[in-house]
Amino acid sequence: MGSHARPNRIHRTGARLATVALVGAVLPITAGGLAEAATATPNATQTVDENARPSGETTTPAGQDQAAPATRDQSVPDVKVDHAFLLDARDGSQEREMWAGPQADASVSMASTTKIMTALVVLQHPEWLDRQITVKQEYRDYVQENGASTADLQTGDKLTARQLLHAMLIPSGGDAAMALADSFGSGDTVDARVADFENQMNAHAQQLGMTGTHFDSFDGISHGDNRSTARDLAKLGQRAMLQPVFADVVKQTQFKTEAPAANGHTRYYTWNTTNDLLSTYDGALGIKTGSGAEAGYSLVFAAKRDNRTLVGAIIGADQEVFDDATKMLDWGFAH
Repeated sequence: MGSHARPNRIHRTGARLATVALVGAVLPITAGGLAEAATATPNATQTVDENARPSGETTTPAGQDQAAPATRDQSVPDVKVDHAFLLDARDGSQEREMWAGPQADASVSMASTTKIMTALVVLQHPEWLDRQITVKQEYRDYVQENGASTADLQTGDKLTARQLLHAMLIPSGGDAAMALADSFGSGDTVDARVADFENQMNAHAQQLGMTGTHFDSFDGISHGDNRSTARDLAKLGQRAMLQPVFADVVKQTQFKTEAPAANGHTRYYTWNTTNDLLSTYDGALGIKTGSGAEAGYSLVFAAKRDNRTLVGAIIGADQEVFDDATKMLDWGFAH
């Protein structure tokens, strides 16, 4: 799953590069052809026979006592992450704590998992999801100057807020996040509108009872006080998954769309997910990755099996967290 050290460069979500193409014909924007989450590989959910002998082990001769097999505490997930939390979402509107890591309530930097709240603020205005937003050069400058992950939006292109949600949540585009904050905030300047949008994020966090959370960023690049707890983020993820638009976006491994370009042609975009769990865990539903040189690795995740939905969060880890999320989910579904 990559290096076990913290990232050595500013790459906020480990996003893969978006692909764009420009062609001459103008075509209507459609939502067709959305990719479903890939089926998990068999090893993702393979049951381990703890009584099976390791390769090369010999049997104990008859009449001799066998050593008692080693046991481990099965009352908690077999993970070493501290800033972690897992809940059972029950019927979707209620949640039940299943397990909390020793630092589940410690506030630390959350990197691009911030974008979950950015999406929720936008989704408070569903009537605006299909209005077009023009990509400004400031959005491209922002990702360049801050080393942010990008959806490679092209200046002058016109995308709807719905398309920008895909661009923000799938490849973790900081340019898309800024476009949404600029468009859904109030004020006479870009800075004023972004500041107002971040105030909306904090107000919504208070409404959701996220007492260990504060936002000073729309995409996770902190200005000194952008933080949350694993417990808060798991609850935020659970609430976000109640939004059909959000849930539909974050389950997709790839999204292709088109938009009017500044020169009157059509721009084609292809965005690939940063969330490896979607292609490795049977029943995975999303939700959002995050990483940074100082923030470490984070993941808010959800999966459904046998009519049970589990939601969890890991933040500020020293290594990529997909394996730990898998172990937490396996433990949760087994209990």
